[in-house]
Amino acid sequence: MAPSLAWTMTGTWPTGLTKPTGSTAGGRALHGGRRQSIVASTTSEPALEELGEAALIEACLAGRSGAFDLVVERHRRSVYQLCWRFVGNHEDANDLSQDIFLRAYKGLRSFRGQSSLATWLYRIGVNVCLNRVSAKASLEKITEAIDDRQFVDSRSESASERLLKEERGARVRAAIAELPRRQRATLILRMYHEMSHQEIAAVLGSSVGTVKANFFHALGNLKKQLGDERP
Repeated sequence: MAPSLAWTMTGTWPTGLTKPTGSTAGGRALHGGRRQSIVASTTSEPALEELGEAALIEACLAGRSGAFDLVVERHRRSVYQLCWRFVGNHEDANDLSQDIFLRAYKGLRSFRGQSSLATWLYRIGVNVCLNRVSAKASLEKITEAIDDRQFVDSRSESASERLLKEERGARVRAAIAELPRRQRATLILRMYHEMSHQEIAAVLGSSVGTVKANFFHALGNLKKQLGDERP
């Protein structure tokens, strides 16, 4: 089984968003501010697990311990699966996943909330995978089957059924690895991550029309390579 991706990020996140305490005029105002700070200090922060996306990002930027670890925990499975679809083996998928989260950690201040955090992570992930993985390198390791124990319960399948499924999956993955870069990314997001054309356009930074065209051509190219096979 592949190792867990829920690692602890080293270092302390900058606290640039922390608001400084404003100065007050007059003794009574200062006393009141001090009293308010004492009351505030006795109020416990909400648990990280209770925070929504926006609040969790604020907690990360404020340097709250464990905040980014929770981001990793919430998104590690989808990011790992995205990477695995590009490289076809656990070791490289793990390495790429860590690279994606490290880039996200360093660049979190650039996240403006115009899309969901998941979409932003997918955008980073697709760029990392496309830039670092060539079709030739993928084909060398593409026959490694994904660890069913990590994501699905395969106990209901017989050994022969699993073998046929893995062999068929290997042929499909090898064919996908030969697709042009944008076609490959579009097909993976559409078929394996069940994204809409609009969501894929947001991830790839392209128009919906371009996404539809890439998907159409990707399916056509797969049909030529696989014959009657279907991904």
